[in-house]
Amino acid sequence: MNTLQRNNVHIIGRGPRKLIFVNGFGCDQSMWRYLTPAFSDPHDFTLILYDHVGAGLSAVGAYEPRKYASLDGYAQDLLDICEQLELSQAVLIGHSVGSMIGALAAIAHPEYFQQLLLLCPSPCYLNDNGYHGGFDRADIDAMLAFMETDYVGWADTFGPFIMGAPDRPSLAAEMVHSLCQTNPAIARQFARATFLSDNRADVSRLQHPCLLIECAHDLIAPPEVGAYLRDAIPGARLVTLPVAGHCPQLSAPSQTLQAIEEFMVA
Repeated sequence: MNTLQRNNVHIIGRGPRKLIFVNGFGCDQSMWRYLTPAFSDPHDFTLILYDHVGAGLSAVGAYEPRKYASLDGYAQDLLDICEQLELSQAVLIGHSVGSMIGALAAIAHPEYFQQLLLLCPSPCYLNDNGYHGGFDRADIDAMLAFMETDYVGWADTFGPFIMGAPDRPSLAAEMVHSLCQTNPAIARQFARATFLSDNRADVSRLQHPCLLIECAHDLIAPPEVGAYLRDAIPGARLVTLPVAGHCPQLSAPSQTLQAIEEFMVA
């Protein structure tokens, strides 16, 4: 199957500065709609958006359980897109687990990328020997069991938890809808690959200038995670937005965009 069809790749503009956006769990490329207009000059930017297999308008038939049992499979899809488009020196903007997918791709093939801009990243969601990832193993196991028995009920419960913006119920409803649009069987395995992953040993190998954007109150990636990544990634810069939630590109797009633009021109 053609790589661009498999991942529902959309290309906007034909400018020399290339930005590739990597979605988080349960999200499709529409989650970037408040940020992309700032880079809409077709003479300056080329924007590359895509969906993970199983989400959005990707080709569900391309799903391979063995390949996508870990984040490496999703990182390979990103590398396939970069190869197909002959990218080099692109700016990668990743959200949540999309940040770690982007980091793995950048470690494997650093020549494709120039900078990494990571929104609410986490290398490990599990609490472990002095590391605070935000979840105990029992919490993750209970969440995965809930997904197995009642996926829609899980989405209704977990969607607002991910968004974390109770004053913006429309955003929580959008997240629930996005989760429900994802193939449930694929989402369950993606959740397992996401929440049981541990990329702490990987992030120190990143070679690119890296911006970490965290929210001050994020139940999915708490502040301890941002501090850990700032110290683990050579030369990384950490920006804390004074907002709550896990999706600042939706709940705080102006602050998110300001942090991105300041880093890109620095």
